Amino acid sequence: MPNAIDHTTHADKAADGHKLDWRKRMSDNVAYALLVYTGLQIFVTIHALKSGSSSLLPYIALILLVAAIIPACRAFERRWMHLSDEEAADLSLRGTYRRDQIVLWAMAIGLPFALTGILRAIAALA
Repeated sequence: MPNAIDHTTHADKAADGHKLDWRKRMSDNVAYALLVYTGLQIFVTIHALKSGSSSLLPYIALILLVAAIIPACRAFERRWMHLSDEEAADLSLRGTYRRDQIVLWAMAIGLPFALTGILRAIAALA
């Protein structure tokens, strides 16, 4: 049986050999970032509760962060989902993708700590 011929060009493939699709990659990053974000938020909130914070602030932080992260992540995903098949494989979008990826992950990792810290500072002043 003859071998199948791969008609994709080098530009059509990512470094790992799979067909390049910025839409799928951003969607995957959003999904993983939400998982990391949720885990961190639960950890930070539970830590705040165990440290003697008897106020409602950890719960408010949790609600605010959930309300903030979902629309933000959807905005990242929407930005990439409108691409055509040809644009989704365009290597010139690598820099834009990397920037969005860094902002997404900085937000997913930093937001739970930042907002919980701000709310704890407010509670300490009150």
